[in-house]
Amino acid sequence: MIIPVILCGGAGTRLWPVSRRDAPKPFLPLVGGDWTFALTLARLAGDPQFGPPVVVAGAAHRHLVEATLSRAGTAATMLVEPAPRDTAAAIAAAATFLADRDPGAMLLVLPADHVIRDAAGFSGTVRSALAAAEGGRIVVFGVRPARPAVDFGYIKAGEPIGAGAARAVEAFAEKPDADRAAALVAAGYLWNSGMFLMRAETARAEIGKHADAVAAAARDAVATASADDHALRLAEAFLAAPAVSFDRAVMEKTALAAVVEAGFDWSDIGTWSAVWEAATKDDGGNVTVGDAVLLDTRDSYVSTARPKVGVVGVADAVVVAGDDAVLVTTRANADKVKELVAVIEATPEAMFGDFAHHYRPWGHYQSLEVGTTHQVKRIVVNPGHRLSLQKHAHRAEHWTVVAGTAEITVGTDVSALETKTVRLGEHVYIPKSVLHRLANRGTTPMALIEVQVGDYLGEDDIVRYEDDYGRVVG
Repeated sequence: MIIPVILCGGAGTRLWPVSRRDAPKPFLPLVGGDWTFALTLARLAGDPQFGPPVVVAGAAHRHLVEATLSRAGTAATMLVEPAPRDTAAAIAAAATFLADRDPGAMLLVLPADHVIRDAAGFSGTVRSALAAAEGGRIVVFGVRPARPAVDFGYIKAGEPIGAGAARAVEAFAEKPDADRAAALVAAGYLWNSGMFLMRAETARAEIGKHADAVAAAARDAVATASADDHALRLAEAFLAAPAVSFDRAVMEKTALAAVVEAGFDWSDIGTWSAVWEAATKDDGGNVTVGDAVLLDTRDSYVSTARPKVGVVGVADAVVVAGDDAVLVTTRANADKVKELVAVIEATPEAMFGDFAHHYRPWGHYQSLEVGTTHQVKRIVVNPGHRLSLQKHAHRAEHWTVVAGTAEITVGTDVSALETKTVRLGEHVYIPKSVLHRLANRGTTPMALIEVQVGDYLGEDDIVRYEDDYGRVVG
């Protein structure tokens, strides 16, 4: 049985302003109406060659992974990273975890943010690579290029390995410039999909051979990990791993690299241009999401989360309006958005992300209005979840329930707390320095409008006394 190892890391900043660090690309409905992580799970479901997956994700995204698994009805083991250390460390942790249990276990490494519509072609390609992987090879899946692309690595296939579909890897090429990309495509190179099939013991041995610091950190992190529910929280030793990709750390050095050409459609949804390519287009070649009106526009991607957007007389454009920011570029320059984000984040006066949806283990919040002494938020709490028991030194809060029913706990001392039910349209005032907690005991999301008033409104003005999610108290 093949064990899928699904990597849910990365910030996806090339898809700014929609993809953010607390809600990155795997948890966005970019193509097909569902999160790409959910689409990955659906592609594996029902195929008997795949066992329950292992999901590697950061602690900040654990609640998003658990919510997706629950919605999909998928049983999985989660390896929780204390902080991301790139794909080499993530794969090393999964390989170590599985090899300790079954050295012969077969790993299928899949990024959670790829879109593949041909599930049958995907399953068949994996089966065609099994013989090479069982023989000790590390098989990477190569994709026949649709165009010269500068945002992918490339692979040159060499001599066949036995009678199967696998061929030895003759050469790897890093992400090229435009001229080099055209030359690689003309020379028959394949795109490097970043998906791998290999035995757990092969992976562990080759990582140890070519990236011993990564292997040691993963080994120590797994050996001293702590378990709860279906998750294994990797120990802080994981942070000692150098941040390096599996391609650079292992694949470019190993003598065991093999490639099988993909017999399925594929997109890594890495840029807004890639999202446009993967989406269904109208007669003018346009993709629109949300309240957008286009006139004399062609071959463009226009998306809006809230405001009405009008676009007139352009071609090959990308316009993305998020909750708090707007991106305007061309499809040809979509790969440069990551550089733009770096400039924005380095600008001290930039209000980066203030009005975005901020996701938490209990739900999410969004700032609607911010002033020097006041802030208005919309807070949504998922069914069965609650916030920490906390207080604020600098602000008072007024809550009005606008959806569902809230259970609100207040008091001046931990030993003397009062809990009451607050229904739609009802409100509660919480003075400064008073302990309080918000919970949703219902079966549907609960929402309230919070008005904060005080001399300081920062998110760090929180003293926690109890917390269900392991965050620091005191």
